[in-house]
Amino acid sequence: MITLTGKTALVTGAARGIGRSIAETLVACGARVAIADLDLAAAEKTAAEIGNARGFACDVSDPAAVTALIETVETEFGSLDILVNNAGITKDNLMARMKDEDWDAVMNVNLRSAFVATRAVQRGMGKRRFGRIINIASVVGIMGNKGQANYSASKAGLIGLTKTAAKELASRNILVNAIAPGFIQTAMTEKLPEEAKTALAAQIPLGRLGGPKDIANAVAFLASDLADYITGQVLVVDGGMVM
Repeated sequence: MITLTGKTALVTGAARGIGRSIAETLVACGARVAIADLDLAAAEKTAAEIGNARGFACDVSDPAAVTALIETVETEFGSLDILVNNAGITKDNLMARMKDEDWDAVMNVNLRSAFVATRAVQRGMGKRRFGRIINIASVVGIMGNKGQANYSASKAGLIGLTKTAAKELASRNILVNAIAPGFIQTAMTEKLPEEAKTALAAQIPLGRLGGPKDIANAVAFLASDLADYITGQVLVVDGGMVM
């Protein structure tokens, strides 16, 4: 059984979807969880519903806000042991039609925020000689995807950031890993026509889309003592789609 009793985790973009499932799972494993989201009311509602959690507002596209959030969580919880960089957005279009501001927005939220947060948690984790940083990447960061140049590049960059941070921080017992989800059932995929869902599932050897809990379970594993000798890795959770 995975236990995270006594640990404090921060999950960005955690008011709903995969982020919420991650927060719920970490709480179920015994961790205290800081739920950060652009929507403070939604973050506080989620925190109240899952228990042993607090909601915080944070615009992760703002480096100063991310740094301040880390400092606040360290102060109010007494430590920050697990960082899950989950916040992400999409602004899809073909490259020929993609606006500069859409490229920048996706990069700032998906990649720069993870860099800023990783930089900010190093001091506290280093002093305690313990830390787990888990970045939520994507299979499209490995294989690319038509119409998602910005998103794919941001997730590929997140994988590169993961490996570099793992090398820089290993001597302080800070482990850094990434999870690359495949097609996951979310509010967005629920809106797709049934034939589109069937087409997606046909690309997956297991024959079905994954659920947020599949990603949350992987996060809990990487955050736990069971993963003490794992760092700099990309755990692909996709039902076998990318092999």
